[in-house]
Amino acid sequence: MGKVIALFNMSGGVGKSTLTMNLAHHLQAAGKRVLLVDMDPQASLTTFLGLNPFEMESTIYQGLVTQHPPVVMNDILGCSLIPANIYLSHAELELAAVLRREYRLEQVISRVSSQYDLILIDCPPSLGLLSINCLVAANYLVIPIQTEYKSVEATINLLQTTYEIAQQINQELQVIGAVPTMYDERTSQSRRALQTITEVFDQLKGTSTSFKDTIVFPPVPRRTDFANATSEHLPLAVYSPKHPAVETLATIAKTLSDIATA
Repeated sequence: MGKVIALFNMSGGVGKSTLTMNLAHHLQAAGKRVLLVDMDPQASLTTFLGLNPFEMESTIYQGLVTQHPPVVMNDILGCSLIPANIYLSHAELELAAVLRREYRLEQVISRVSSQYDLILIDCPPSLGLLSINCLVAANYLVIPIQTEYKSVEATINLLQTTYEIAQQINQELQVIGAVPTMYDERTSQSRRALQTITEVFDQLKGTSTSFKDTIVFPPVPRRTDFANATSEHLPLAVYSPKHPAVETLATIAKTLSDIATA
């Protein structure tokens, strides 16, 4: 059964979808069978991969609400994808009165997980039912954190909430760690944010088994090439193979692979 890694932060605009896309590229390049699940109604991951969400006749929405087998799109930059579109935003209302509604995504993934080594979920930037489904379905959690004060503060609150959820409905969830994003080593704000992220995760290691092996990964730098690559629907490693951030992304992907497939 493929291991499920959720990339989650309640704050939007932290580079979560871009990170998911790039890590998936490095994982598949290393020979892993990778499935991407877009759980964000904004469908950024689906769009970044070169698809038009409005043209999708079947998305993760149908899998969650109707429990029909998910339509998996194959050979999307070497990976498979269960796409999303704006209709996913209706799912929270439609599932509100359904029993075991927080397990719907887990049920969808269980139908196909044996075909993959790793399954990456791009979670929505909120803590509603869709995100709860992501945390229930996941074996591991990775938290992208923008290296600025507001994002770091919001993430500290997220960690406490994650712990409470894990204790109630998914005690097996392991927090792999944080990926500092949009890091600009020239600014004191970025440097202070990175220091705070490191200190917070060091403190969390002794609070719960969910956090006992957490890692703060090397920061992913803020670069315009990320936006340029995304606009071309390409991973950074394909758009600009010699870009210094490519090595950072490859290191993060290898660590995730080693942990999840150990």
